[in-house]
Amino acid sequence: MPYIYFTDQQKEQAAGVDLAAFLESQGEKLVRSGRDMRLTSDHSITIRGNRWYDHAAQRGGGPISFVQRFYNLDYPDAVELLLGDGGTIYPAATKQAQEPPKPFVLPPANGDARRVYAYLVKHRGIAPEVVSYFVREGLLYEDAEYHNAVFVGTDEAGVPHHAHKRSTNSFGKTFRINVEGSLHRYSFHHLGTDGTLFVFEAPIDLLSYLTLHPERWQEHSYVACCGTSFLPTEKMLDRMHQVDEVFLCLDNDQAGRMATQRMAALLAEKGIPSQSLTPRLKDWNEDLVRRTLLQKEEGPCQILV
Repeated sequence: MPYIYFTDQQKEQAAGVDLAAFLESQGEKLVRSGRDMRLTSDHSITIRGNRWYDHAAQRGGGPISFVQRFYNLDYPDAVELLLGDGGTIYPAATKQAQEPPKPFVLPPANGDARRVYAYLVKHRGIAPEVVSYFVREGLLYEDAEYHNAVFVGTDEAGVPHHAHKRSTNSFGKTFRINVEGSLHRYSFHHLGTDGTLFVFEAPIDLLSYLTLHPERWQEHSYVACCGTSFLPTEKMLDRMHQVDEVFLCLDNDQAGRMATQRMAALLAEKGIPSQSLTPRLKDWNEDLVRRTLLQKEEGPCQILV
């Protein structure tokens, strides 16, 4: 392969490309996650300006290293792709996008959680006693300004370090984001007393699973990764007194299945057995809502004589 020479200006241009714009031009789909963008094909990877970070692999960098890793290219080919061809010029990341994250602060709480209860119980079908448990524990509340549901993650001392906001709109546009400055390893969870850990993508799916399987649930441990990063699972394993088995309960889609395989391999490296529990539909809340609808359609049992 002939040597390809790049000027310093070309290298700087490639290293400063806005990764979100570049990826979208390549046909990749991204969704907003706070100030970051997240790949729909791999929820563990977040993008901000010209920086990327893989929360599962705990590594990151700039556009060149991303293209080398994501597209399996060597350095010259990665730089060439980022420089564009046929007159294509990818925009440079703005200074604003490269600003450091703000310190973590919980959103102010509302005086009550009526909208959160109404949304989770009536619209999402989650058992009232499950919602009440996490509200009493201070791990779920309604924010004062927008009345979002806020799912809180705490450290070993009970100090909040993570918050995931989910809109409580039953209709129209909805959103879910992590509060800026959140430490991903401390995402929404319940620490039980036995050696069983259940892993989910979203807090609502965790609550839905508890509604579907309420038997002695408080004895087990549960974590919602708020994505597909392995970091929250790894932190839970460190905090548990014993670890017997991990149940991977991620979404029934391409990203969820890929993350399940990745997590299972990482657990195997640690010598921890795991099983995959897959919802029938896309996620556990869809399963729960579907069950609720079927029960309403069937109505009360009738005795035929």
